[in-house]
Amino acid sequence: MGTNAETAPNVEPTPSKASLWEDFVDIFYTPSSVFARRADGKFGLALLVLVAVATALILLTKNAMAPIFDAEYARQTAAAMAKNPNITADQMASGRKFFETATPFIFGIGLAISVFGTGLILWLVGKLFDAKMALTAAFMIATYSEVPRIVQILVNAAQALFMNPDKLNAVNSVAFNPARFMDPDHTSAVAIALASRLDLFVIWITVLLGIGIYVVGKVSKQQAAIIAWLTWLIGSLFPLLGALRQG
Repeated sequence: MGTNAETAPNVEPTPSKASLWEDFVDIFYTPSSVFARRADGKFGLALLVLVAVATALILLTKNAMAPIFDAEYARQTAAAMAKNPNITADQMASGRKFFETATPFIFGIGLAISVFGTGLILWLVGKLFDAKMALTAAFMIATYSEVPRIVQILVNAAQALFMNPDKLNAVNSVAFNPARFMDPDHTSAVAIALASRLDLFVIWITVLLGIGIYVVGKVSKQQAAIIAWLTWLIGSLFPLLGALRQG
């Protein structure tokens, strides 16, 4: 006759509860625990905090990053005036003032769009591997996977403060990818777009996506790695297409 221990069902341990701020800290140390306790797919508040913090940091570090903004805007201005000679210097000056004010908020909106886009791609690719995951859970994974962007903003600004302003001639001047070593004025936009996808923070985010799909989607580690890589690959198409249109 079997004992109670032998006949008892295999019950998975209940994930520990934690505050949102603990999630934002733990994602750097024990990301699997964050994804496990947020597997219900609730991501709205986390996304709101992520976007708010990132936007605030972009605003606070605006002066440090000003040389990069100046160089990028000058490059875009020259390209726009080459395509349309009817554009006046006054019009470009007005546009500059607008973008200086709006850049932090544009970044925040772009970050939110990136979360939803990445989450959707992750969910669709996961379906190919029978991942047991709702769409909202995929958005949750994408939200927490983007938390390293906060560190990226601070690291970029810290570099900009100590670098020679003459070296801050493009957004990739403070990036951790091969595009950092490319001349933005003499290198094709396609090459820069591809090189920028080999970024330390992009890779970090991709690894977190893999951990999230492994924990929440109940797939194997190998499948999780493939899903994360395919998500990265599909995500690379968007900047590549943008570069091709620019060219």
